[in-house]
Amino acid sequence: MIKLVNVTKSFNDFKALDDFTLSIEKGSAYGLLGSNGAGKSTLLRLLSGVYRQDGGYVTIGGESVYDNVKLKSRVFFVSDDTSQYNRMTLKGMADFCKTFYTGFSQEKLEKLNSAIGLPMDKELSKFSKGMKRQAVFICALACSTEYLLLDEAFDGLDPTMRLIVKKMLINEMADSGVTVVMSSHALNEIEDFCDTVGLVHKGKLIYSRELDSVKGDIHKVQTCVGDGFDSQALGLDILKETVLGSVSTLIIKGDADEIHRRFIDGGAAFCDIIPLSLEEIFIYEMEGQGYDSSKID
Repeated sequence: MIKLVNVTKSFNDFKALDDFTLSIEKGSAYGLLGSNGAGKSTLLRLLSGVYRQDGGYVTIGGESVYDNVKLKSRVFFVSDDTSQYNRMTLKGMADFCKTFYTGFSQEKLEKLNSAIGLPMDKELSKFSKGMKRQAVFICALACSTEYLLLDEAFDGLDPTMRLIVKKMLINEMADSGVTVVMSSHALNEIEDFCDTVGLVHKGKLIYSRELDSVKGDIHKVQTCVGDGFDSQALGLDILKETVLGSVSTLIIKGDADEIHRRFIDGGAAFCDIIPLSLEEIFIYEMEGQGYDSSKID
């Protein structure tokens, strides 16, 4: 299990993580949601041992991560910044990985690369952003580690390459049971892969829950009501309400059946419950944290 307990991490006067506690089960696919600067990248760098926490504990399998060479050989971190590999070729990166990861498979790397066709002897500095990302990603999979940390792993990939990389990751998860912790601003990627998600905002964990629970707990509701109908009197957790004529559209937290019952019992002519995407849920959750587009006129 991955555990962070009462973790703090600051950079000068900026507190990136503040009394942060989180557990991630081994073998799970965990998605990190959050605004820019929320602390997601800092969290991943702590888990990979790049950073050392100022306070609290960061452990994987009960072992402290920072300065633990043996444990780090079981973890691969794909950073959002690949510039550290710029002077390497793909062949050179593979040789570099072999010195740290005993499970590295040249055969696996070549098989993965056969699907994308990257040149083995060309410096990554001459690759496009997407090609660099592909190179680091296939090296990460070839290392066959127990833990794979991905920070914006799909950034810069075209739609076809996204599909290819996603299939590679899905196959790796199925074949090896690797624990994946990933952040992405493309929330459909999180929705495709992850069984559990955590929402991070201003260095704090807002919640950590199974994805199905998150999606089942917030709904878009369309209803037709007459004059004098007060949705606020129904005792529901209403996040947002828009009224156009006699039709109201609401965002409500709670059980879908209970929401429907209260509207019908309250005199609504109809009440339709509409599923939300993870991206829509994120937007409404962040609005609840005071992070929304209404600040722009």
